[in-house]
Amino acid sequence: MTSYEPQIYNSKITGYVFACWILAAFGGLMFGYDIGISGGVTGMDDFLIKFFPKIHERKLHATENNYCKYDDQMLQLFTSSLYLAALVSSFFASKACTVLGRKPTILMASTFFIAGAIFSAAAEAKWMLILGRILFGVGVGFGNEAVPLFLTEIAPIQHRGAVNILFQLFVTIGILIANLVNYGTGMVHPNGWRISLGLAAVPGAVLFIGSLIITETPPNLLERGKVTEAKEALKKIRGVEDVEEEFEQIVAAAEQGKLVKKPFKKLFVKSAFPALFISNIIQVFQQFTGINAIMFYAPVLFQTLGFRTDASLLSSVITGLVNVCSTFVAVFLVDKFGRRKLLLQASVQMFISQVAIGAILLTHLKDSGSLDKGMAALVVILVCTFVMSFAWSWGPMGWLIPSEIYPIETRSSGFAIAVSTNMVFTFVIAQAFLSMLCHLKAYIFFFFSAWILAMGLFVVFLLPETKGVPIHLVEERLWRQHPVWKKFMKTTDGSNNGMP
Repeated sequence: MTSYEPQIYNSKITGYVFACWILAAFGGLMFGYDIGISGGVTGMDDFLIKFFPKIHERKLHATENNYCKYDDQMLQLFTSSLYLAALVSSFFASKACTVLGRKPTILMASTFFIAGAIFSAAAEAKWMLILGRILFGVGVGFGNEAVPLFLTEIAPIQHRGAVNILFQLFVTIGILIANLVNYGTGMVHPNGWRISLGLAAVPGAVLFIGSLIITETPPNLLERGKVTEAKEALKKIRGVEDVEEEFEQIVAAAEQGKLVKKPFKKLFVKSAFPALFISNIIQVFQQFTGINAIMFYAPVLFQTLGFRTDASLLSSVITGLVNVCSTFVAVFLVDKFGRRKLLLQASVQMFISQVAIGAILLTHLKDSGSLDKGMAALVVILVCTFVMSFAWSWGPMGWLIPSEIYPIETRSSGFAIAVSTNMVFTFVIAQAFLSMLCHLKAYIFFFFSAWILAMGLFVVFLLPETKGVPIHLVEERLWRQHPVWKKFMKTTDGSNNGMP
């Protein structure tokens, strides 16, 4: 596939623009903290005794089926309800992004997240827990819509991949912090779980303050007719006065975007199909790698393998640390090697890791008892190799590529559908994993392996390289030159390349 050298415009990285990148990326930390915190909390005895006493009783029985002791729909709903709320709210977030701007949408995300933290920490009944999760979910829906778009739109093209991946990097940092918090609060009785949930307000507060400091993006200001403010914002984020060439390109894209009155309808014309398909299938694949099953329920999973509660939380910390360090690989390499090479390499490594985990559990972990120490340690290592490869590939690319492949007129609405698809399948995995683990047992890892194989084939045959492609030239350089997707593009005479 063709890879383009980026068109370089005048810019320098100033302290202000770097601060904008970091402060906005706290939206990812907010999301990651929630992913990591829920699994640790659901493994805490004090939490189970208060809200899920039957599960705690089941957990105490040594003869209980290893694979089924956490199989409970309400316990899974505690984790998954957030993603259902994020799914619904992402469409409201898309409208807010377009009408109000990226900056106010980020502010709203932080507000909802802080409210969710307060409600969750104060919970005395299951309905309060679920309501707190829903508030978290609305915050995630707004944040996951606005932050990747914001980062993509303010980044210089030569650094666009690395800047956008800051979102995923902060997701991994959030997961690691959550694992460390859970490891500490797991020893605080009886309210350690309240501390874990309540501390979610900290990244929310940082994002709230950050939303007051960051600038609005030039494309969104132009989209709302604020030409002077857009040019000043571009000068501010580029750190130079001479931004005429880049500004003219953004203006041209914005003018084209104004011709589209119903962006959601525009997404369903034939020529928009490649971007719509790719941005959404990547979300499906990202979830069916099995990564969130591991990250949500890592402590529970390690307890299933025979680790004690404290040891399982420590193992989660180790995987969280691997997750963070490996994401730096993507930050430094994505704009050098491109998106496809990282995705393909990782697909091979993830496939091998999942198959090996499944084989070990199938042959060594029965319904009762536990793995011996050597095999348990090997599973932790394999989980780390899996997490490692995901962290420099499908994790960050799941947010980067959809933010790169839409033209300005459908970018917000197209990305909203991608976010909602991500949340649908995150919800499915969160709600179903513990039941799937109970029924499929070790075969669940072969189930995820099959999906990873399909992902690799998708990259080989259907995914174009987006490295160095200006957003306003995606149709010309991506779709019209791809052997499959060019068939969906209108020719210069207005025909559909033989398509009906």
